[in-house]
Amino acid sequence: MIDLTGKPLITEDDIRIVPAGVTVRITDKTLVTPLAADAARERHIKIERVPVTTSQPGQRRRRIAIGADHGGYEMKEALKAVLDEIGCDYQDFGTNSTEPVDYPDFAQAVALAVARGSCDLGIMIDGAGIGSCMAANKVAGVRAAMCYDAASARNSREHNGANVLTLGGKTISDEKMREIVRIWLSTTLTEERHRRRVAKIDALMGGGSV
Repeated sequence: MIDLTGKPLITEDDIRIVPAGVTVRITDKTLVTPLAADAARERHIKIERVPVTTSQPGQRRRRIAIGADHGGYEMKEALKAVLDEIGCDYQDFGTNSTEPVDYPDFAQAVALAVARGSCDLGIMIDGAGIGSCMAANKVAGVRAAMCYDAASARNSREHNGANVLTLGGKTISDEKMREIVRIWLSTTLTEERHRRRVAKIDALMGGGSV
């Protein structure tokens, strides 16, 4: 068995140097890239997760900006429990009821928190997820993606470096939201070819990488 519990992220390169057929131990908070998972299956490497019982020295919890309009309010409240389970802090930018409000106001607040660096990532929920995605992408440095299943969530992070996730509170279930959020937060942009393409996206509006 090889102990990699000290690593917060496991990439394909990490797996390639592990002997085939062995077990790799990581924590239940460790992120594993899709390419690393594929390499592990290919080389018959078992990944064993163990719970984190104490905070690692110097380890910082990610801070997620969250927001919703009236159509996404109830799902936003359910999202908080998911973030607690994952071990992320969050800052709630509202709204705080089902009274009608304008989604661009809250999408902008979430996007600005990410662009300015006060939050690491953002999640915004409205009725369909489309309008908030459009609004958030008007903020320089933000790459918002509306996701509706596991595949789109993984792709938006691994290939496009999305830093804001938008969801449709009226189009997906809470169960699907949990699946999407967990995958979105556990997937990272690691491949150089994808980083190069994302840099071109940022250059279109003069936005920096966040």
